[in-house]
Order: sequence, then C-alpha cells, then structure tokens
Amino acid sequence: MPQEGFKRKLTAILSADVEGYSRLMGDDEEATVRTLTAYREVMTTLIQQHNGRVIDSPGDNLLAEFVSVVDAVQCSVAVQKEINARNIELSENRKMQFRIGINLGDVI
Repeated sequence: MPQEGFKRKLTAILSADVEGYSRLMGDDEEATVRTLTAYREVMTTLIQQHNGRVIDSPGDNLLAEFVSVVDAVQCSVAVQKEINARNIELSENRKMQFRIGINLGDVI
C-alpha cells in the first residue's frame, strides 16, 4: 500500500569526488581550492549540457541528478576527458583525478 504524501521518481545520480583530496589540501590548500573551483565550473557546465542539474557540492564532492542514465554516463565521460586535458598543465603532484559513480534508482 503506497504511503500518502510521498512522491517517487526514477532518477540517475552522479557522485564525483577527488582522489587524494586530503593530500592535495595538505600540500597546498590555496592551489587545491583554486583548481577544485575551476574544475567544478567545468563539471557544472558539462552537467547542464547533458540535461542534468547539480544538487550539492560539499567539500570535494559533487552530486548531480539526471533524468536519463545515458546522459549521466555520457556526461561522466566528457568530464573525465576535460579534466584529463586540463591536468596536462599541472605538475604531477597537483593533478586532480575525480572518481565518478552513477546510480539509477527510485528517490523520494
């Protein structure tokens, strides 16, 4: 029996975080924040281009919602390609790699 007052929808959730974020912050906090801010702007633009929306971005995490799981996967590939291209400009110990997970499920 369905609960009244709850509305459910099927949605794709993308979650991304920075690998080695604590080490990067320990090495150079200001440079890490500058790089993360720039990369978040890139990710937000790509998310919007792939019909998604950013829900939250605490710390080094970014959470986005997509109507289509295909859009979420295509966005993830685009994000990884763009971040890799931008990382070329950084020294090896300053490169920022994002781990991205996608979940398709029913949300309230």
